Amino acid sequence: MKKYIFLFFTVFVFVNVHTSLGQNSRIHTSNTIGWYNYFGTFKVSQNFGVHTEYQWRRNQIITDWQQSLLRVGVHYNLNPRVLFRVGYAWVETFPYGEYSINGLGRDFTEHRIFEMVQLSHKEGAVDLSHRFMLEQRFVGRYSSENETTEDEFPLLNRFRYMIRLQTPLIGNEIKDDIPYVVLYDEIFVGFGENVQANIFDQNRIGILLGYRFNKNVRIEGGVLSQTLQFGRQINGKNVIQNNNGIILNASFNIDLTHKPIE
Repeated sequence: MKKYIFLFFTVFVFVNVHTSLGQNSRIHTSNTIGWYNYFGTFKVSQNFGVHTEYQWRRNQIITDWQQSLLRVGVHYNLNPRVLFRVGYAWVETFPYGEYSINGLGRDFTEHRIFEMVQLSHKEGAVDLSHRFMLEQRFVGRYSSENETTEDEFPLLNRFRYMIRLQTPLIGNEIKDDIPYVVLYDEIFVGFGENVQANIFDQNRIGILLGYRFNKNVRIEGGVLSQTLQFGRQINGKNVIQNNNGIILNASFNIDLTHKPIE
């Protein structure tokens, strides 16, 4: 357990050192966000399933748009500890905050293809998972201010790694009607010719309280901190956006396989 706490501390220090070095060459801004998420997994055979997801991301907690994200995928459970998933995500990012991610102050569409592997294991009362994800991102942009819709979709590659720890508040195993605590951190790193100088893309840290009603339904809620680096500069300076707020998750696991009648 101590080595995972140390890993969290290392990532936290890395992000803060990265964002604090060269203060004179960076612009810092912040927002208060609210992320409201649905996750649905549908088991269609012994090893295969369909993943669905929608994330309603808001600025000023709930009043303004930040981002809309729809993700679907197909996954394969090699065994209870190893899961593979491939899929597609449609993302719409809106202008929000003091500085817009898009240089023209417009919303833009992004199409993603992703490949993922998740490794899970248990140490004492703690369930751990490590998620490794590759994304091929076709991010819409406007070739000129005269364009009314995105007319270019350059490819941006990104690697993501998330570590998630969860443990029950009572006993040694997460069961029905038992609250639990979640701690996670995810770092995003861009690569490829179109990423240019901004290799560090973002980092997210969350602390949540969860509750499992039964094996099919659980909810989680807590606080989220997002550190984001723009893919463009303003007046020759990199822009670091620090967003803090709340996050609410509703997760559903539905078994669609036909079980034999006993």
